[in-house]
Amino acid sequence: MFHHHHHARYEERMREHWKSYARGRMRGRRLGRLLEHGDLRFVVLALIAEQPRHGYELIKELEERTGGAYRPSAGVIYPTLSLLEDEGLVRQAGGEIGRKLYEPTEEGKAALAQSRAHVDAIFARIAEAAESSESSRPRIARAMTNLGMALQHRLSRRPITSEEIDRIVNILDDTASAIEKS
Repeated sequence: MFHHHHHARYEERMREHWKSYARGRMRGRRLGRLLEHGDLRFVVLALIAEQPRHGYELIKELEERTGGAYRPSAGVIYPTLSLLEDEGLVRQAGGEIGRKLYEPTEEGKAALAQSRAHVDAIFARIAEAAESSESSRPRIARAMTNLGMALQHRLSRRPITSEEIDRIVNILDDTASAIEKS
């Protein structure tokens, strides 16, 4: 009974953790959302103005510029490109078969120039997110990989008893709790 209750509390804490992470919480302090409503349009337009890009290149560029803190999905990028195209701010510039290359129109360049201060502020937030995530992210990712490999190795050695499972679950729950409190 205790383990079930403890496990349920842990699952609830993890749900809350991921919800807060999704809202843009980093290093225990609230930075607000990385991109506010409508900001992605300007970011995509600015990146295309730097150089013509495909949707996939935009996804990778945003992930890189945020130090991995934000990776937009194709389900966000491609509709944004369609919207910008419908608004006459970007147009297709050829590209490989199956990959649309986008470039800014004159109207797009003018809209970007008119919104330069706003766009600069967005990119400043992006740079801040990258700075706060770059130093810790690789070390944490390595440690998480080590943990995953240790678990796989242990589970593949021989059949595991219920006592061993309980011990591993308790270690993981205690570790998660300690990390959460740090």
